[in-house]
Amino acid sequence: MRVNTGQVIETATSLVQGMRHRPEAVVPAIVLGIVGLGFYAFISIADEMAEGEIRAVDERLFLALRNPANPSDPLGPPWLEEAALEITSLGGYALIVLAVAAVTGLLLITRRYGPALYAVLSVGSGALLSSFSKNFYGRPRPDLVDHLDMVHTASFPSGHAMVTTVAYLTLAALVIRFFDDLRVRLYVAGVAIFISAIVGLTRVYLGVHWPSDVAAGWALGAAWASLTWLFVALLQFLRHHSVRRRSE
Repeated sequence: MRVNTGQVIETATSLVQGMRHRPEAVVPAIVLGIVGLGFYAFISIADEMAEGEIRAVDERLFLALRNPANPSDPLGPPWLEEAALEITSLGGYALIVLAVAAVTGLLLITRRYGPALYAVLSVGSGALLSSFSKNFYGRPRPDLVDHLDMVHTASFPSGHAMVTTVAYLTLAALVIRFFDDLRVRLYVAGVAIFISAIVGLTRVYLGVHWPSDVAAGWALGAAWASLTWLFVALLQFLRHHSVRRRSE
């Protein structure tokens, strides 16, 4: 029996007849998936941490970055430790506040008040969520080695990993909106992800966080940054349709 390929394709495409093709809807769907996956990953890690089932894995990964003969000594030459201290400062509140303030100031000068408010609210709410999570879980810092960076708060989740992820993804989302070139968009997003990743790794390398702290910070940070982006996208969608309805 010979199958008419053209007729099969025509029949299949008739099933979506009348539906509008909206490629712009793909991005919100992907971001929504990141929100769900991020919150799920965070809750899963938190449950494992609370039950103590992740301790062995944490210790194994933690010590993998240390000299087996002397766990207090991180792997690599002395300059690598200095570099880690400088890189980890990218996730410090002082530098993040300066970065957000600089970008917000530029947006205010150019009268982009909405994006400026979005940047402040996204990063500010992310920092508050990080602080609340730390107080809620109250996990002690790693006690296997001396800390190579000064710390004052609880360990879970990593505030550096979370707030860095929220801040740099938020700033990347703002920058991306000013460029149509896909290569530029991918580059900006890639830089934001790279900075978030390397800052998180330095927290383990410097002995101030368990790997699960950092993983949880990345997950919650990505979820929160994506959630605030979705909220803004929804407001833009409602405003666009409201304006178009009034003009009709």
